[in-house]
Amino acid sequence: MNIKLILIIAFSILYGFFEIFMSRRLQSKRNISKSGDKGSIWLLFISIALRKCLSFLIASTTIGRIYYWNTFFIIGSILEIIGLIIRVTSILTLKQQFTYTVTKIENHKLVETGLYKNIRHPGYLGQLIIFLGISTTLSNWLSVLLMIIPVLLGYLNRINVEEKFMVKQMGQKYIDYQKRTKRLIPAIY
Repeated sequence: MNIKLILIIAFSILYGFFEIFMSRRLQSKRNISKSGDKGSIWLLFISIALRKCLSFLIASTTIGRIYYWNTFFIIGSILEIIGLIIRVTSILTLKQQFTYTVTKIENHKLVETGLYKNIRHPGYLGQLIIFLGISTTLSNWLSVLLMIIPVLLGYLNRINVEEKFMVKQMGQKYIDYQKRTKRLIPAIY
């Protein structure tokens, strides 16, 4: 087996364990007062798992193969690192406010510092960049499409669920925050 493919799979597995570890660690440290997730987390997890499997399966064939393996491996690896930095920074900025499900916790405060000063969902942006990086390292344009399009749609659905919940919980304060910031990409969207 190619060393690059082993590294891609290893990163995917380690990143998955990181997310599971953070979820378990943070879930045990808070009191959730209200949930508004509406199953969006499970829809997202299933979408990501299926798309990763499909992307890796397609990448193992010659269908959609781009024959600049080293170039795409390097570009994808850089994207993974950038995405991971954004994801971890967003989690550290939120500290105890961070949850994996759409919930209101006791003493919930709106965080408007760090990356949250300009965009409302930097953690999701980080994850999208990570998945773009993983699929890019596979050097297969079909794998990129199979990974990014459904995962992006899943995150857009989750963002809509989360923002409706936050408006319901925080009212005008969150509406004002929405007016000052973009969802995922500073100054664009």
